[in-house]
Amino acid sequence: MTPRTLKLRAGLFAVATVLVAALGAWLLFGRGPLPIQTDLLAMLPATEQNPLAEAAVERLAHANGDRMVLVVENADDARAKDAARALGKALAAQKVFGAVTTELPPFDLQQLLAPYLAHRDWLLTDADRAALAQPDYDAAQALAQRLNEPFLTGVGVPLAADPFGWLQHWLAQQPWSRSPLLPEDNLLVAHRDDTTCVLVTATLDGSSYDDDVQRRALGALRAAEQQIERDYPGTRLLRTGAVFYAAAARAGAERDVHMVGWISSIGIALLLLAVFRSPRPLLLAFLSTAVGVAAATTVSLLVFGQIYLLTLVFGAALLGEAVDYSIQYLSARANAGAHWQAGAGLRQVRAALLLALATSLLGYALLGLVPFPALRQMAVFAISGMSAACLSVFWLLPALLQRPSKPMAPALVHGARALQHVLAKPASGWRGALVALLLLLIALPGWTQLRHDDDVHNLIAQPAALTTQEARIREITGLGNGSQFYLVQGKDSEQTLQREEALETRLQALVDDGKLDGWLGLAGMVPSQTRQARDHALLARLFDDPARLRKVLADAGFRADAIDAYLAAWPGTPLQLDDWLKTPLSTPFRQLWMGCRAQGCASLVLPQGDAGDALLAQAATGLPGVQLVDKPASVSALFGRYRGYASVWLLAAMLLIVPVFGWRYGWRRAPRVLAPPVLGIALTLAALGYLGQPLTLFHWMALMLVLGVGANYAVFLHEGEPHTADRPGAMYASVLLSALTALLSFGLLSLSSLPALRDFGLTLLLGIAFTALLVPASRAGDEVLP
Repeated sequence: MTPRTLKLRAGLFAVATVLVAALGAWLLFGRGPLPIQTDLLAMLPATEQNPLAEAAVERLAHANGDRMVLVVENADDARAKDAARALGKALAAQKVFGAVTTELPPFDLQQLLAPYLAHRDWLLTDADRAALAQPDYDAAQALAQRLNEPFLTGVGVPLAADPFGWLQHWLAQQPWSRSPLLPEDNLLVAHRDDTTCVLVTATLDGSSYDDDVQRRALGALRAAEQQIERDYPGTRLLRTGAVFYAAAARAGAERDVHMVGWISSIGIALLLLAVFRSPRPLLLAFLSTAVGVAAATTVSLLVFGQIYLLTLVFGAALLGEAVDYSIQYLSARANAGAHWQAGAGLRQVRAALLLALATSLLGYALLGLVPFPALRQMAVFAISGMSAACLSVFWLLPALLQRPSKPMAPALVHGARALQHVLAKPASGWRGALVALLLLLIALPGWTQLRHDDDVHNLIAQPAALTTQEARIREITGLGNGSQFYLVQGKDSEQTLQREEALETRLQALVDDGKLDGWLGLAGMVPSQTRQARDHALLARLFDDPARLRKVLADAGFRADAIDAYLAAWPGTPLQLDDWLKTPLSTPFRQLWMGCRAQGCASLVLPQGDAGDALLAQAATGLPGVQLVDKPASVSALFGRYRGYASVWLLAAMLLIVPVFGWRYGWRRAPRVLAPPVLGIALTLAALGYLGQPLTLFHWMALMLVLGVGANYAVFLHEGEPHTADRPGAMYASVLLSALTALLSFGLLSLSSLPALRDFGLTLLLGIAFTALLVPASRAGDEVLP
């Protein structure tokens, strides 16, 4: 290939690279907010077979996703309330908040009574229903009991409108009546442990996952917090909300990107300078890597429209593997000395690079088979990036490396030769089998200590400070946990409510046993028409004899006009779900109604408290149309299944590589070429066992890459040594250089703040190190390949 042809190809490749990079830059920066996805839910796979369950998961996750929930605490009652007012005022002045609620609006009792007052003769609590069903029910005694009830702190119904207290009892069981928060001085206040707690909520004017919204909202809150702590000593602010977790995840990812990117870049740069003793190879190696990263980013944005946190950090680590291809070409140039020809050098490394690329892409392709959006994006990112980096070696570097270069640092070559000799010598002849057996015996105890952990919460670490504050806020406010809920389905709204009532009967039994704090469901606020009709029939036994009922009320001292008004309201009308959903009172609870479609209607019931997965699942057992949806548990189970499949995939990948190596190296030599990555995987598993690391899906996915990367090193050594017979150790020096660059990038992931990437990085750190040290053994006793 002539120099002119090489330069023409390089020019075309450079133009294509610039266009791809420009497209990537526009996709990344030219469409508004940075498309970096910090929402954990978006990274998770769909796990529910029922699409409506997945829709419900997303609805609950984002129902309050753009809202801050804040609690102001102070031992001094007045100071806590004043601090809450000051906080609300400070936040309301910031445009980033669409609404801030501190003080309650002017309160009208009718807002709570109106949706129910006209339907009072159709609504009964379980206790009143049971009492009215008794044949010897004494209306006069019930009335006397009502008149002697203590002063009510909740929503009170005028005595004349509800003389027997049936509606009052009904309202006392509603969610707003059971809340630990009570109106006090126009604020929502709870008293806990001699501390006054005041609720403040702030709704963001934008998405919690928008970087600009996060920055402005958290900045405004920080300034307001400093103000109230200064003006009202002893004040403490608790917070929870998606924006805090998203900001923490983004900050952690940015730290990881900077750590992995900068440390690996500096480390790789120093290594390349030390080995090739010139800045030009360094710049060209990074140019090849930059081409890969640009292509990977562009393709990922085109396919997915956004970049996940996991991919962001993983992309910084890809630097160490993408640079391998340019290192092999640069090593071939350095080893050729004055006889260097760019075209001939390319032909020399072509087979090794293509074989290495194929084994790497196989590992990433298997990674992409997992139905997990973040892992699929990582696979697409790696496949496109590695392919582009390799292609740049074929099309770009030859035109830029026409002249010979200095040989590799002699000290490195001599050191690599000595290490190769030390590592290869025990692997010759019968000693090799003995050493392999010894390694397996050392590994055996580690394997026996291996265990698994598929908990999805290990995917991304949640700051302990935030989870502690969220738990405290749940305790103070009574807010439930939306990660578990029941999906109730029926052919129409009536059947759906009936099935919800059957579920709530079982949940009430758990509450009575102290195993559940409560639940939140529509049937508790709007009973089915069937239940309302039964309740109405019980009351009809009294109202069918108006003269007797009038006498009971008159004997108790009720005025005639009040009695007339009360009797005239009978029979009233049943409460309809559609009408109730239109009232302001239903606003906080509308998310519980999924609506009706051609397949039927659906509602959600939220258990409150920690009853345990088994008890919650048992409550739904045998109830038609009722399904417990537990997204974390579902994803964890999916991780477990695919972790189980991963060992089969790993074995399949090994079997797929065997015929390729057999074709290239012959069937007798192929097992020895494959032995380093296979033994590297075995030793990595043993090391993880000794370290007490529970295996996750991410450990197994990393082992896929250990197989690919380790096979690369074996290929580089077997393909390259015939061309460096006059410089023993030079080829192993380039393999060590590739391994060190990978350790500087992938290995740094073991320090990531994201547990998933930490598992990934630790596995690669161990696997790459073991494989690089085992590679010389695969050449022990070999003749130079022709």
